Amino acid sequence: MSVDVSRGGLLVTLAIFGVIVYEMRTVLDFVGVELPIIPYMAAVFGLAGATVWYVSLKGGWRTEPERDDPA
Repeated sequence: MSVDVSRGGLLVTLAIFGVIVYEMRTVLDFVGVELPIIPYMAAVFGLAGATVWYVSLKGGWRTEPERDDPA
């Protein structure tokens, strides 16, 4: 099984996910629930590392789009 994903798409997805989680942390801090930043950062870097490892394990990155053969 090959994971057909581009590096740019994966990195943008991880960045968006990280910003959403950080904003949820900011909202909780505004409400009065204080969460430390270090576990958040460790979780984001851990998720990114695990995702890159999984993609590399399942077939690597898509480097060139598939070409259609002429009819």
